[in-house]
Amino acid sequence: MKRSMIYTGTGDDGTTSLVGGTRVSKDSLRLDGYGTIDELNCHLGMVRSYPIDNEDKDFIVFLQNKLFSVGGHLATDSSVTALKSATIITPQDVELIEKEMDRLDEKLPPLRHFVLPGGHPQVSACHIARTVCRRAERIIISLNRESKIDPVLLVFVNRVSDYLFILSRKISQDVKIEEIHWQHA
Repeated sequence: MKRSMIYTGTGDDGTTSLVGGTRVSKDSLRLDGYGTIDELNCHLGMVRSYPIDNEDKDFIVFLQNKLFSVGGHLATDSSVTALKSATIITPQDVELIEKEMDRLDEKLPPLRHFVLPGGHPQVSACHIARTVCRRAERIIISLNRESKIDPVLLVFVNRVSDYLFILSRKISQDVKIEEIHWQHA
């Protein structure tokens, strides 16, 4: 059986190839964007590894698959090659996140205060994933100034971070910990 060739040496000079063949620096906004999406996907894998509700796990798997699509979208130089259908995020994908947030939120008490992250490892993992998602969103917005990104993709990433906040609140309730509210002076 042939082994996978993980190392090629082509990136040893600090560049990598985008889908379409364009070579770019490994510190480009595009790579920072899809690298941060990959980091977010890993954090979602961590959230999923905790003992959480199976419906939540299934939805996280859906998001992880879609984040691979987001990464593929960002890795494609669309000035050279067309986006593959697997890398397209649709308005229906955004709607699915919104429906899932509504489903979770209807079981939660109304939010009247800012919530401090933490209180339980599962909740903390959601908040870490949420902040990584926000960082990815900022990078993609910056990238959008130099290379147009599909606006639906931007909305999708924004909704993922919103979902992770709602999920953190739902898990707090599931594990029966009290949310700590921000105490301002």
